[in-house]
Amino acid sequence: MNGNSPRKPMGKAARILISLVVTLVFGLIYFYLSLPALNLQDGNFYTFIFILCIVFVVASLFTSGFRMAPGSGVKEYFRFVKTQCLPVGILMVLLIAVGIIGTLVSMPIFRAAAYRDLLTVEDGNFNQDITQISFDKIPTLDRSSAEYLGDRQMGTLSDMVSQFEYSNDSTQINYQGRPVRVAPIDYADLIKWFTNRGEGLPAYVLVDMVTQEANVVRLQEGMKYSFSEPLNRNIVRHLRFHYPTYLFDTPQFEIDEEGTPYWIAPRIVRTIGLFGGTDIQGAVLCNAITGECQYYDIADVPAWVDNVYTPDLIMEQYDYHGTFINGFLNSILGQKGVTMTTEGYNYIALNDDVYVYTGVTSANADQSNLGFLLSNQRTKETRFYEAPGATEYAAMSSAEGEVQDLKYVATFPLLLNIAGEPTYFIPLKDATELVKSYAMVNVAQYQLVAVAGSVSQCEQVYIDLLSQRGIVSEEERPETQVSGMVDDIRSAVMDGGTYYFLRLEGGEVYYAVSAAENPVAVLLNLGDKVTIGHAVQTGEEESSILSAYSLTIDGKAAPAEPLVTPEGPADTAAPEDAGNAETPGAVTVPIYG
Repeated sequence: MNGNSPRKPMGKAARILISLVVTLVFGLIYFYLSLPALNLQDGNFYTFIFILCIVFVVASLFTSGFRMAPGSGVKEYFRFVKTQCLPVGILMVLLIAVGIIGTLVSMPIFRAAAYRDLLTVEDGNFNQDITQISFDKIPTLDRSSAEYLGDRQMGTLSDMVSQFEYSNDSTQINYQGRPVRVAPIDYADLIKWFTNRGEGLPAYVLVDMVTQEANVVRLQEGMKYSFSEPLNRNIVRHLRFHYPTYLFDTPQFEIDEEGTPYWIAPRIVRTIGLFGGTDIQGAVLCNAITGECQYYDIADVPAWVDNVYTPDLIMEQYDYHGTFINGFLNSILGQKGVTMTTEGYNYIALNDDVYVYTGVTSANADQSNLGFLLSNQRTKETRFYEAPGATEYAAMSSAEGEVQDLKYVATFPLLLNIAGEPTYFIPLKDATELVKSYAMVNVAQYQLVAVAGSVSQCEQVYIDLLSQRGIVSEEERPETQVSGMVDDIRSAVMDGGTYYFLRLEGGEVYYAVSAAENPVAVLLNLGDKVTIGHAVQTGEEESSILSAYSLTIDGKAAPAEPLVTPEGPADTAAPEDAGNAETPGAVTVPIYG
């Protein structure tokens, strides 16, 4: 028998059956690995179906015994598809046509108004909306610093460090009224996954963004669902099998108010044409321990959830809003009124939600801002605040210039209201990612920079600077004084420094005085008459502890037991109602309200 003779073709039914089986097996493997949504709005779905069509045609070529005649070229293949796989060929053409048409009808050139209206932006009043509350709402870490602290904390746990590692995938949330970052841990490698998968991941890492304290929170039952799972318990695969038609944004790790870990998976929809106008319709909450899933429409998402709309999506929608505010042609030619977000963003906790902050600049993207955005990551409520001045990066450079001898690096700032002035608050960190100092930079005049080792002292230096320049009058300074006899004294060591907590006779409030900033505090005795300068308390809740900026001993009363003796401090305990020893109560500073 001649080896070059064509193979005897199978029967038509057998050929189709074998081709379908091969295509089905390949499709199941491809779907398991790539996890496309079975949704016409997902571009990956078209790729998936197109690849299956190609697999079917190739399988049909082999099972039919097809051999292309010499010199016939590619036309022979198309002739084969036309005669033997016509339905599949038509489907491939339809996929290409739908993809092209769907892309065209979704383009901004045809739907500029729809893109502009993706985000509703309200104008906010800076002095009315941005008010003052306590220091324990101001994050003093950026993401990289928080993750460095979390990774370092993992290294202190000998029973975990060989089996698990920090995931470096943290999420900022508002947990029990405080801004924190939470991150799951991962299996160290595939072998560690195999030996520990039965119990799951035993902990997550929580970093307080104010006190800079990192903790590994151990769970009674381990997390079975995460990104580090390679098979069915991989969180993306788990969600896809439960919701095969949903388009998901990247799931975010969060914990509820009881500390139970969840994955928050925002559900994406395309609202313009077939592929344009990305928005969020709702979210699936998946218990990281049990894998139980529950879908919520956007209006019904529980209040403890903080991450539904990602900063990138909010900034993208605002860029559409600002670019097409006066139509598509204006965005290219005249660019009248065209604005866009600046590079970078930050977070702040407000009203039990997390808000994303970013600046807004003109189409020229120069070194000046027109104002800034504040957007709720759960509801997408967005406000624009007019505050002309320097961009965030210009302010960061100005702050770094004040400490250039120390080579500190500025983190991305937050914009606060201090004494009625829009002000960038910028933590400064050293080469080890630890925050060492703080800067406040005036937005309108970014050459006005105050730097200090604590937030309260930085605020006071900044206000003094504003007063010296005539920007803030003495009457407008957010500071008041109180005088009286010292009735009680406590002390505590916090952040490497000693603080004295003073209560005046007849009062209930303790005033926190830094010994480093007010050395006279170490000379105090019970019964001394003092004058204390402190910030005005403007929050709705009364605080039991206020930060003192100045201390003067006015006179002596009858001899009393000294606070400091040759043996050391008479009392090293903070007052019972002082709260966290590292955050002395609700000392007032500006923040969003």
